[in-house]
Amino acid sequence: MPKTATSITFVGNSYYFCNKIYTDKKQADKQASLIRKNQKLARNASPCQLVNWSTCQLKHVLMVFKYDYLIIGAGVAGMSYALKVARAHKGKICIICKTTLDEANTAFAQGGVASVTNLEVDNFDKHIEDTMIAGDYISDREAVEQVVRNAPQQIRELVQWGVNFDKKENGEYDLHREGGHSEFRILHHADDTGAEIQRGLMAAVRANPDIEIKENHFAVEIITQHHLGIEVTRRTPDIECYGAYILNPETQKVDTYLSKVTLMCTGGCGAVYQTTTNPIISTGDGEAMVYRAKGTVKDMEFVQFHPTALYNPHETHPAYLITEAMRGYGGILRLPSGESFMEKYDKRLSLAPRDIVARAIDKEMKIHGLDHVCLDVTHKNAEETKHHFPNIYQKCLSIGIDITKEYIPVRPAAHYMCGGIKVDLNGESSIHRLYAIGECSCTGLHGGNRLASNSLIEAVVYADAAAKHSLAHADEYDFNTNVPEWNDEGTMTNEEKVLITQSVKEVCETMSNYVGIVRSDLRLKRAWDRLDLLYEETESLFKRVKASRDICELRNMINVGYLITRQAIERKECRGLHFTIDYPLHAYDKK
Repeated sequence: MPKTATSITFVGNSYYFCNKIYTDKKQADKQASLIRKNQKLARNASPCQLVNWSTCQLKHVLMVFKYDYLIIGAGVAGMSYALKVARAHKGKICIICKTTLDEANTAFAQGGVASVTNLEVDNFDKHIEDTMIAGDYISDREAVEQVVRNAPQQIRELVQWGVNFDKKENGEYDLHREGGHSEFRILHHADDTGAEIQRGLMAAVRANPDIEIKENHFAVEIITQHHLGIEVTRRTPDIECYGAYILNPETQKVDTYLSKVTLMCTGGCGAVYQTTTNPIISTGDGEAMVYRAKGTVKDMEFVQFHPTALYNPHETHPAYLITEAMRGYGGILRLPSGESFMEKYDKRLSLAPRDIVARAIDKEMKIHGLDHVCLDVTHKNAEETKHHFPNIYQKCLSIGIDITKEYIPVRPAAHYMCGGIKVDLNGESSIHRLYAIGECSCTGLHGGNRLASNSLIEAVVYADAAAKHSLAHADEYDFNTNVPEWNDEGTMTNEEKVLITQSVKEVCETMSNYVGIVRSDLRLKRAWDRLDLLYEETESLFKRVKASRDICELRNMINVGYLITRQAIERKECRGLHFTIDYPLHAYDKK
């Protein structure tokens, strides 16, 4: 927890040791060198850093960093924003990366990027209508139009940054079609589009001298007036973000990062479920931090379960994704007996939107007592299949399945959060100076259900909007140097680590059992009660131990689980991805 605001005072970029100010650089450097040596912290302070030692005890070494633009998250959203802001040369930029740059959720996206490209058969209106239909008509039409109409320009920018999309021999883009799309409009790079985008953006970001990257750093909390001793509630107007408290893994200390503008782009929260296509780091950190800071978080009940994750009981975090494009290619969903079943659920068969397909698979599994169904591409040309889906072919081969001759075992897995931190068309949240883009945000594009391959392009379009808006207003802001340091007291025993591990397991079991594809009032109430108990236990533990990534992730998972459950309870209808047996109709169907 932060200390009181009166415990520390900052002046310019001076150095503090034992509450003494050193204005002579040589003297300060000498003292700093001595303390760093004793602490084994061989670190040089840059001009944007303010180093604070508020006590003579050598165990207490905290740092304060100052950046004009603080970016929490390093997928396509965060890196696109960083590159766009860097072009203006209007200040220092820092990317906080929870692990390493190449481990962001973006790298796990297989299918592609949706954009109107072939104007002979496709147009913006078709893409807009497809998105509205998939979103069950509660998508924000302004947000939909902003993304769809700006998509082609952002595709060109990705290409300029070094991202490669597959082309035909004639030089035209090789477009895929996925569930819910009326036309072929999915640009892709084989079956690992996300990894290709991540590769291209990483190279561009690393080559930019104005962008500093902090890998393996963890955001604990965003800083608001609350940390200055001012009471903040959900009705407080003009809440402001002054930066974030960041855990440094090398020192195991929580440092203070002050910023003029903060961008939240922490990705999804699939790790709150037992089986997910997301990496294990997807614990909903951004949504949880903003919620605790009294920001607005909405539409969290709309959790998208990808219909076709590879069924492998030994691989659940992440479960390997069998891309939607494989069904667009002609794959047929079947029972292990060979019987197709989608004709019972939707006229679009295996190309129906994901919510319909996921519920159909879930129902068939329960009816027949199965742990998976199958995706069949054995009727397609073998060489063509291997060409279009080389990574899926090799992955399945590694577990003894030749997809050109055998069915692929698949089942639904938590995949994408359609809700999140509520933002406007500029990507700005309800908290002033705080923007959010990518999966952790709720732009209104997805509504009740995300249309396949709309997420990557949404991230880039909103990165552009947020960059333009924040650049236009950054000069209005200054660093708030009254922010207190984090109270780094506390210990962590092995027994407490065991409790954290068990609590994480309980969260995942609770969400999977009671807040999954099909819900009911009784199931949701049971989840609420379980999460409430876990919340009380975890908050008590958090207050007495040192901040660590494990305890912080558990807090975030519980917060996110609570938000999903509460907002699911509040929606008294079936809509998009939220399917409840107690309210089987849309709200407008009841009238």
